[in-house]
This record gives sequence, structure tokens and C-alpha cells, in this order.
Amino acid sequence: MPLNTRMLGEQTPPVRHEVDARWLMAYAAGIDDLNPRYMDTTAGVVIGHPLFPVCLEWPAILDSRALPGSENQTAAERARGVHAAHDLHIYQPILADETYETTATVIGLKPIKPGAAQTLRLDTRNSAGQLVCQTWQLSINRDVPVEGQLVPDAQVPALPQASDGEPISHRYAIAIKAGAANIYTECAHIWNPIHSDKAFALAAGLPDIILHGTATLALAVSRMVDELLGGDPTRVTRIGGRFTGMVLMPAVLSLEMRWQSTSHLGFVMINEAGEEVFSQGFIGYR
Repeated sequence: MPLNTRMLGEQTPPVRHEVDARWLMAYAAGIDDLNPRYMDTTAGVVIGHPLFPVCLEWPAILDSRALPGSENQTAAERARGVHAAHDLHIYQPILADETYETTATVIGLKPIKPGAAQTLRLDTRNSAGQLVCQTWQLSINRDVPVEGQLVPDAQVPALPQASDGEPISHRYAIAIKAGAANIYTECAHIWNPIHSDKAFALAAGLPDIILHGTATLALAVSRMVDELLGGDPTRVTRIGGRFTGMVLMPAVLSLEMRWQSTSHLGFVMINEAGEEVFSQGFIGYR
């Protein structure tokens, strides 16, 4: 069934989360990141990994599938949807023992050759109503048409460009274990069966269970924090790029740094066949 442009501007009800240290620690441990800021409860308030906001956003993304204009999609059509691009802005770290609410707003929908390109803005606020983080997320619903009046997408933030920085060349190997997707699924509380159920993944046309794109990205962020940001995750202000390939497990990925400015690092993730599985990557820092 087609997606209808009447969904533009529609917003999901807030999804409420009680975030505790156990969840934050589990997420970090699930990607083998034992940074004390995520794990040491004797050293002050435990904070979330910079990519932890994806855990809070997932239920709102699911709720967006029932918004007017998308409610008629079939389960098979939803299974063909892919996370294409991500742009997370971090204003405050996620803290243990805090309450957060996340909403998803449809800000873009247009037809492209593979199907329907939909842009969501995900807003997460703390118990004081302060905006903690925002994500602009592009999804592509493969082989799904778009109906209704086409309008220009709402403005999205400009992306940092390699031309704004200087070339750098660092390479880091990142090993991914068999079963990494199942571990990430449980630790992140992101339940999508293409990442944990082989029968479902095969029925969806995939060669096997694949690793979550956000897990691939989180592993890259962890390494950059450790190697290039002095191990301080609170320096991270923005994370983004494009998901361009599947990651099967086990695997060894290569994190390749390409450029650096005074406020951003540019990178890609490459698989063992030399193919980019995450492209045009960037991480903002202070």
C-alpha cells in the first residue's frame, strides 16, 4: 500500500522511559565498551553511550507506522524498510535515574527510485522538559509508492563536509562476534527480528541475520572516543552518516578516518570485501 503525504507534520504521542544505570551499562557492555563513564557506579552518575538515544527513539519509530497516511502498510512492506541515514544532535548526555519522553514527527516524504523516502525528526526531552537530543532519520521503504500532494521536505540541518577539514588517515580494526546482533537486540531493547531471527531474516530476503546499523555506528563511535577524544564521551555533540551495506557476523570491519576539522571527524566503515557499509560518516565534538 502507498504512503500518503497527509502524514507530513503528524507526530506520535510521547513515549516515556525510566532510564536506569542497569540499562545504560547493559547497552555499553553489549558493544564491549567498558568506559567507566558508562559502567562505574562509584564514580558519580552513570551516563549513556553517545548513541544510546537510539534506544529511546525505537518505540516512537514503531508508533510512527500507525500515523495517518501510513497505517495501511502491510507487515511485509514494513519489513522491507531500511534505515538509510542518521543525524543525531546531542545537547546533554543521557543520565541514569532520569525520565525521558520521545516523539517522532514526519517531516519529509517523497518518491525515489527504490521506493518511498521518509524523514522523521525524533525529539527526546528530560523530566524538566529540556531538549536533550534530536535525530533526523531517513528511511527508505523499498518498492512502496507515495501518493498525495508532494511538498518540499522540511528543512534539515546542513551536514558537515570534508571540504571544511583537513585530510587524515587512521585505520582501526573492529571485530564483530557471532551473535553480536542478538546481544545488541537485548541490551538496547531494540527488537527487530531481522537482527535476531534467522527464519524471519531469510523470509525478508536477507542472506542471514544482519547487525543493526546503529550497532555498527556505535562501535565506530566507541573507538573514536577512545582513540581520538581522550576517552571522554561527553565531548561528542553530533553523530551521522549513511548506512550503505549489510554486516553479517562474525566479521572484521575497518574504521577509516578521512578528515578532521576543529569540530568534526569524518570517517567510513569498510567490510572485509572492501565495501563501505557506513559512508559519509561524521562525529561532532567539542
